[in-house]
Amino acid sequence: QKLNQYYHRNGTGFNEEALTLMYSLTVSVFAIGGLIGSLMVGTLVTKFGRKGTVVNSTVLVFLAGSLMGFSRICSSPEMVIFGRFITGIHSGISLSVVPMYLGEIAPKNLRGFLGLMPSIFICAGVFSAQVLGLHELLGKEEHWPLFLSLVVVPTFIQLMLLPWFPESPRYLLIEKHNVHATITALKWYRAKCNIQAEIEEMQEEQRSLSSVETVSVWQLLLDHTVRWQVLSVVVINIGMQLSGIDAIWFYTNDIFENAGIPTPEIQYTTVGTGAIEIVAGLIGCFTIERLGRRPLIIGGFAFMGMCCAGITLSLILQTYVPFMKYVSVGCVVGIIAGFCIGPAGVPFLITAELFKQSHRPAAYTVGGSLNWMSNFTIGFIFPFLQMSAGSYCYLVFCVICLSVAIYVYFVIPETKNKTFVEISQIMDAIHGSKLTLKTFIMLQKKNLF
Repeated sequence: QKLNQYYHRNGTGFNEEALTLMYSLTVSVFAIGGLIGSLMVGTLVTKFGRKGTVVNSTVLVFLAGSLMGFSRICSSPEMVIFGRFITGIHSGISLSVVPMYLGEIAPKNLRGFLGLMPSIFICAGVFSAQVLGLHELLGKEEHWPLFLSLVVVPTFIQLMLLPWFPESPRYLLIEKHNVHATITALKWYRAKCNIQAEIEEMQEEQRSLSSVETVSVWQLLLDHTVRWQVLSVVVINIGMQLSGIDAIWFYTNDIFENAGIPTPEIQYTTVGTGAIEIVAGLIGCFTIERLGRRPLIIGGFAFMGMCCAGITLSLILQTYVPFMKYVSVGCVVGIIAGFCIGPAGVPFLITAELFKQSHRPAAYTVGGSLNWMSNFTIGFIFPFLQMSAGSYCYLVFCVICLSVAIYVYFVIPETKNKTFVEISQIMDAIHGSKLTLKTFIMLQKKNLF
């Protein structure tokens, strides 16, 4: 109804079917754009480089912001839909390229910290949008175009600063064979460190790839030497979206309302959950180099699984036990916190660490596309799942989260403070032959598991 009043043409509104179609397109087209963007990553980073891809793709944001900002003046909801589609393409590109860039410029002792920074800024972006979306600020109908077009502000800041940063040294040396540019970039990024050892490590990887160019997605899927790495990327990226985090956001307002929170106050409670996201993300960011990748992702998924089971139990019992409605709120907060500590960012980091330079772009294409397809799938299926299974629908997410945690425990080694070559050698040693219990215990003693 509000959309009907907001966009009118020639004094007439849209019928109910047209409104439903526009709403569905507006919601789903972002994920479709993200999928398309993720499929472009391999080609873009090979042609333009990591930093070059991020810089050049900013034009998409300015185009999308202009479309959405002028949509009301033009009385065109299609401009909002197309703007969200373009924003989705940019998000699909950035969600893969930014972690790849940070993973390649970071020293191995800070790779985890920098690898989780994108998830921190995503949480900060969500929190900022929640605050600005409050009714007292830009949450009123007349402010929608301005609110939607604000995406150009952080992009403009990035465009002013990022061109001054060097390209990824690994890309410059291994793919472009430009030793001078590599040394210059490393001196810029490692002002007070000895870069010789790092150059030698990159040259070692370059020699191992001397006869291998950047592989395509199809070549990656057919390469039996990285089948466990590919399977791991598939599992953790699908698991990240099918963990139920999007479903939780979908149902959060209803859970808060059932807990007795007044409807006008729910928007402030939602802002509070956004703050929890940032805090949890910071905890993960500042502990990953001490604890490692495995504890964060295993613990995060396991905790989310337990909280999903807790939501099911609380929703079933809250009719009979009044305080259970508060348990459900606690479980929602627990799922959000568990997700942001590990599963929100570690999968992108692990995707970079499990592959050498030649396979990394294709791996990010696979992981990113599966991520967006899973995002679209859960958004489409969850309402039907909720209708058919009721409170028990969260048990599906419980099983998925616990299954991913178990997979990571047995299959993915610890990659903390190891070079890309060392990680590749570890994966070959573990999965090159049958992994017996004796071998598994030995690897645990060496802190590889």
